[in-house]
Amino acid sequence: MILRDAQPADKAAWLALWQDYLTYYDVTLPAGVTEATWARIIDPDHRLACRLAVEGDRVLGFATHHNHCSTWVAGEDCYLEDLFVAKASRGKGVGRSLIEDLMASARTKGWHRVYWHTDETNTTARKLYDSFTKSDGHIRYRVVL
Repeated sequence: MILRDAQPADKAAWLALWQDYLTYYDVTLPAGVTEATWARIIDPDHRLACRLAVEGDRVLGFATHHNHCSTWVAGEDCYLEDLFVAKASRGKGVGRSLIEDLMASARTKGWHRVYWHTDETNTTARKLYDSFTKSDGHIRYRVVL
């Protein structure tokens, strides 16, 4: 397995995993949102980026993330917005590798923290996440405009 940035040729493989990710969360997005997300991912000048776990010609999972300034540190933080591993590849260390890869990259870039959210009922993922750090007790609020 190798970890690398998404490339334009990865679109079909990413899109298949993206659809599985949306299905898992029971979300339907307009096609234009998915297209805009992919366009941002492959734009080297955009903050949104995506790391892929690849084995041979198969994409096993992805970690979509972006960095941003923070009022809590004099530097940048990294938000891991989406993490997903194909069902057939779960339990094989792919998710852990993607998180560790992102943390290593963040350290190299001088970012201060990596953080993410998950659904409180996602017990399988939470076991992995708890192995990195315990929940800090914050609850997310989201107002849709």
